[in-house]
Amino acid sequence: MTTAKDLFIIAMEPEPAHSVGQGDLSLALAGAELIDLIDAGAVTVDEDHIVPGEAATPQDRLLGEAAAQLTRESPHERIEDWLWRRGRDLSAAYQAALEEDGELTRERSGRLSFGSKRVEPADTPARREAAERWERREPVLAALASAVGVEGGRPEDAEDEPGPDDDAVTAVVTAVHDAVMELEAVRQRRTIENSAFANLWRGP
Repeated sequence: MTTAKDLFIIAMEPEPAHSVGQGDLSLALAGAELIDLIDAGAVTVDEDHIVPGEAATPQDRLLGEAAAQLTRESPHERIEDWLWRRGRDLSAAYQAALEEDGELTRERSGRLSFGSKRVEPADTPARREAAERWERREPVLAALASAVGVEGGRPEDAEDEPGPDDDAVTAVVTAVHDAVMELEAVRQRRTIENSAFANLWRGP
């Protein structure tokens, strides 16, 4: 399983107290893909730009699609721009892929709702592997989950939890946090604008 698929599974674990937005999750999934590509040697990061390498195409289909979408000509793409471009509707793509692989079921309500249907992780080795990685508070997975508002694992260890030790990975995680915050700011601005428009038509 890739980091993105582990993140998707963790984000779906039943938790009524918090709902993960599909837009937020899509941005974090794009970041998770980029981190796996960094780990595989498929890309490097020059300041905040993504520089593709010559590594073999990843076996995972979605990660392979991500690698194929990299901008190989100079000037190379900025991490933030990649998150917004690759992240468009990415959570829906991961839902479809995981359902096809039998990793999702539709039996009861989960954290993520797609239209009128709700899905949850199936009891598979992949789910257990993702859960174990989460319980260990694996730094990259924990940091990406935190960006979309998912907290958990072992709370008693959270204060001393180490962050990603690679500068390139840290740059991606930071960009994900910034992008999610920007998306939330857009939502709030639209809410205010819609409220003001409604009050205008309502009159005194």
